Amino acid sequence: MCGIAGFWRNSTDQSTDWLEGIAATMANTLTHRGPDDNGTWVDPRVGVAFGHRRLSIIDVSNAGHQPMISGNGRFVITYNGEVYNFLELRRELEKKGHRFKGRSDTEVMLTAFVQWGVEASVNKFNGMFAFAVWDRQDRLLWLARDRIGEKPLYYGVQNGTFFFASELKAIRAHPDFTAEIECDALVSYLRFSYVPAPHSIYKKIKKLLPGHLLCVKSPISDEPPQTYWSIEDVFHSGMREQFHGSDDDAVKELELRLRQTVVSRMASDVPLGAFLSGGIDSSTIVALMQSQTNRPVNTFTIGFHEQEFNEAVYAKKVADHLGTNHTELYVSPEDAMDVIPKLPEIYDEPFADSSQIPTHLISVLARQYVTVALSGDGGDELFAGYNRYLQAEKHWRFISSVPRNVRRLVSATMMSVSENFIEKVYNRFEFLIPSGSRISLPAEKYHKVANVISMSGLHEVYKRLVSIIYMPERYVCHGNEPVSLLDDKDLWNHSVEYISTMQKLDLLTYLPDDLLAKVDRASMAVSLETRVPFLDHNIVEFVMTLPMKLKLHNGQSKRLLREVLYCYLPKELIDRPKMGFSIPIGRWLRGSLQDWASSLINENRLRSEGYLRSEQVLKMWDDHVKGRGGWDHQLWNILMFQAWLEAH
Repeated sequence: MCGIAGFWRNSTDQSTDWLEGIAATMANTLTHRGPDDNGTWVDPRVGVAFGHRRLSIIDVSNAGHQPMISGNGRFVITYNGEVYNFLELRRELEKKGHRFKGRSDTEVMLTAFVQWGVEASVNKFNGMFAFAVWDRQDRLLWLARDRIGEKPLYYGVQNGTFFFASELKAIRAHPDFTAEIECDALVSYLRFSYVPAPHSIYKKIKKLLPGHLLCVKSPISDEPPQTYWSIEDVFHSGMREQFHGSDDDAVKELELRLRQTVVSRMASDVPLGAFLSGGIDSSTIVALMQSQTNRPVNTFTIGFHEQEFNEAVYAKKVADHLGTNHTELYVSPEDAMDVIPKLPEIYDEPFADSSQIPTHLISVLARQYVTVALSGDGGDELFAGYNRYLQAEKHWRFISSVPRNVRRLVSATMMSVSENFIEKVYNRFEFLIPSGSRISLPAEKYHKVANVISMSGLHEVYKRLVSIIYMPERYVCHGNEPVSLLDDKDLWNHSVEYISTMQKLDLLTYLPDDLLAKVDRASMAVSLETRVPFLDHNIVEFVMTLPMKLKLHNGQSKRLLREVLYCYLPKELIDRPKMGFSIPIGRWLRGSLQDWASSLINENRLRSEGYLRSEQVLKMWDDHVKGRGGWDHQLWNILMFQAWLEAH
């Protein structure tokens, strides 16, 4: 795992020393991603410069040093990630007469480019990666990102220079870069808690979409990226070629594939472990790890003293049953406060999924013991684990039967109810709720339902369910929300399975732009590599062939995955209500974080900065402090932008 950076300048009058100096400066902003080694490569004849920071995982010797040049001298690469099938590719290349100096996957990738070319090779790679390759013969710069988007890659053109990097901080370090905020992207950020790809928070800087390859022919060219693998194609293919075996056959096939994938992710020359929340996804990964090694797997859990947010007790039971070497850390508001000043630097552009705090803390915890950690991300999207998959279509059928003008009136009435009142009612009648199914953040869920009631169609319902601030343009002084995939009604009109449409949209947006970005930045900030077995593209392609009854059955999600896990854990440790990886941010904002929040959103500051409408923000803050409205996560979006703005 590494950090990459580089540029191609529309000038050839710069010296080798200047190019190397700028490339090194860019790369050194990414030292946290690669503390073990660094390097640069430049070609002053064409103005190309590559920088690299290395976290040594496979072949920790100098034979893995980057940037690396292919054996025939044609290709130069700076690369971040892991190609898990590199030994298989190496054997294939050796049969074709190629020889290797070291044991790294980087050398195998370069040799693949020599044998098959860049485009064909990318389709052969199974892994997580973001890389830049300079073709010295054809004078082409290639950028590529893995299929699902586990590894980040930014790029863009300003002032005659093409930049690329793992994180924005490296691009900011180049003297040709101009930092100008893209207010349209800010609007989208306020809605989703992240800036959706392909946008970034800066004008003229983009994120390369997952499963895409970009061929740059000149520093100022504007060729669009090309798709080499597509979630949408996988969905359509899965619909055409459905799995026709029995349910038992499906369980056996999934278990076999997952075992193979988990083993491939356990390959490492440095200590390895796993995140364990106690939920189905992470428990499955840990169970499969432990079943395939003689030594106790190192597992790590974050807990909270607020019981409605705490899954650590379940993680401990899972760890005890599986026999892992388990370590847990309980998080307090003071721990959160220590992390908050670091968040703008860790995430590099506005990012406000509040579970960023425990994700960073569990990464800090794990890094004390291991260099690589496996996680269970992707299970919800693949196996229909989110509550909205169960509820959206069912509730929409009922809601849509009521005239919309009546629904709007009901929605407005519900929205007028205070958060304090909702909490009091909920606590008063909590005894009526079945044991073990306590709802966290009842006021937030109540107000989300109130908003959904007034929607005009299922596409609007879905967009509302995944939105944090429903009408974000009200809060931004000069911005219009860009059209996104979520606005495409055809995705719903032509769908025969609405839950599949929600899954597809989550895999295209929420998973790469929120969950994977969160884990990548939080872990790499402490030089920890994370691996996500569920997102092996062979697993994704297989799961998409499964009928919905194997994912959702009688109101229960993740049916097939549960059946696999039942082979390793008793049902009572598995079948319990979903909690999610969240923190009591609203409670903390009224308590130990209140002064910090007030300092970021005072009226004079908002007016002088000129990005956010002070009257809207201050009303939200006043409502929150007085217990009206359930604005926990909406305020967090605003506060994280303000903190980022202050830092950058």
